[in-house]
Amino acid sequence: MSELRIFYKDNDRIRISKNIEILQDIDKRDIVWIDLLDVKEDIESELEQFLKIDIQEDEEMEEIEMSSRYMQTDDSIVANSNFLQTNFDVEPVNFIIKNSILVTVRDAELGSFNETVKKMFVNTRNFPTGYHVLVALFETRVEKDADMIEDTTDLITSLSSEINKASDHVDEDVLIQIKDLQEKVTIIRQNIMDKQRVISNILKCDFIPQELQPRLTMIIKDINSLFEYTRFGFDRLDYLQDTFLGLVNIEQNKIIKIFTVVNIIFLPPTLIASMYGMNFQFMPELGWKLGYPFAIGLMVIFTLFVLLIFRIKKWL
Repeated sequence: MSELRIFYKDNDRIRISKNIEILQDIDKRDIVWIDLLDVKEDIESELEQFLKIDIQEDEEMEEIEMSSRYMQTDDSIVANSNFLQTNFDVEPVNFIIKNSILVTVRDAELGSFNETVKKMFVNTRNFPTGYHVLVALFETRVEKDADMIEDTTDLITSLSSEINKASDHVDEDVLIQIKDLQEKVTIIRQNIMDKQRVISNILKCDFIPQELQPRLTMIIKDINSLFEYTRFGFDRLDYLQDTFLGLVNIEQNKIIKIFTVVNIIFLPPTLIASMYGMNFQFMPELGWKLGYPFAIGLMVIFTLFVLLIFRIKKWL
């Protein structure tokens, strides 16, 4: 869905317009935030000329080098950061702030943006400039990341309970679930690391309002605490993986033990049967009428003897 949203101040109120022509009717100093959601190139070009900025292409937004993630000039900031969607897909977002006007460029719907818009209309006075919107977006995104970590932690706890209940029978689906959760935790960790780098650079910016410095510092602290949660998640998943492999080994050992016991039990009868199956001409028991019952009885006696030894040794 393509959408243009222009947020501007009007008599101490925040108003929103989806028509780019309104830029000609309002004072540039009243513009707070321009949000571009998968808009056409002609709209981007018009905004570039109006604000004297350069909107990056998708390839530039996805670059991982720090020089591409954050750039600062005398009067503007250009930052790229990845925002996670609910399905753990990564959506790159381009932030441009110049003359206190924030411009965001993205290609997908993001919940953190919608939450920030709600906050703007509830507390209009808290968003006098684009800098305040920028900080609020990252605050909301970090809260979303924390929620995703909590949801993932709940899944890990549920999986742990599932393994405990099915300790006598485990299958490969459990290992697949562990692998999937490891990938999710890795994605979250990479995502919050990306934000830490961007926020750290914004915090060093000279023209960021002083009142926002404590909020940016708090975001850094929240991100550091999220690192601890992700590390804890990795440790739990490693433990679950070791537990799963241990249960698999125990189950395999039980199967091997059964086969070993069966082989040992039938070894003496097999030996006796093979002896009497030899085709020699002179065998004392060949002419004996009780030879067959004797051989069967001998097999039974040896089998019971082996079973008795296993019972005494408590191997069964």
